[in-house]
Amino acid sequence: MAQNMQEWLAGFAAEIGVTPPAQEELDMLLELAGVAARASERPAAPLTCWLVGRAGLSPRDALAAGRRLAGEGEANGG
Repeated sequence: MAQNMQEWLAGFAAEIGVTPPAQEELDMLLELAGVAARASERPAAPLTCWLVGRAGLSPRDALAAGRRLAGEGEANGG
């Protein structure tokens, strides 16, 4: 049977030796993925999140950067 998202993230995080995102981080990363998908093409969403990890940005800083690039500013919270 397939794992739910939380189970997958916990297992994958353990596999690669990191802790899974807290709920607030998860929410911001999912929002960032949405910003990327709306501002570009859908495949940009997971690759944008990959770039966040590569850059070592916090989800909050990454979401702010994504919103700036998309011309959304900070009006949507975060």
